[in-house]
Amino acid sequence: MNPLLLDRLLQIGDLFQRDMARAFDGTGLTTARVHLLWMLQHAGPSTQQTLARLCGVTPRNITGLVDALEASGHVRRTPHPSDRRAVLVELTPSATETMARMQNDHVELNATLLDAVAPEDRDAVERGIIAIADHLERLVIQAASEPWKDAP
Repeated sequence: MNPLLLDRLLQIGDLFQRDMARAFDGTGLTTARVHLLWMLQHAGPSTQQTLARLCGVTPRNITGLVDALEASGHVRRTPHPSDRRAVLVELTPSATETMARMQNDHVELNATLLDAVAPEDRDAVERGIIAIADHLERLVIQAASEPWKDAP
């Protein structure tokens, strides 16, 4: 019996997690911290409230993540230019370099993975993955908005 598509997707997710853990072993960077750095890389300097929303975590969790990344020299807090009550979180120059390397690695891995697919099948594979990811996101959002359905 062939593995289900879901089994393959779970395998891919596990392999990505293991590769990420290997890549950041000894750096003090966790998956959550890297995710926050990735959000900052793409969003630019942001308030902690915005980062909490982008990362899908609570304000309390984002404070802990920012504190840890500030202590490790990856981010810094700066005054907000127009709101005296707010601060912006931004990447440090060394973290900006790290994230640029990570972005390049990301592009290279993307190309390597696409190379595993026959050229004539690549568009269909990409469309299928997009459709699956979009549908799964809708299901997860729907499940989160209807918690009573999971209750016994």
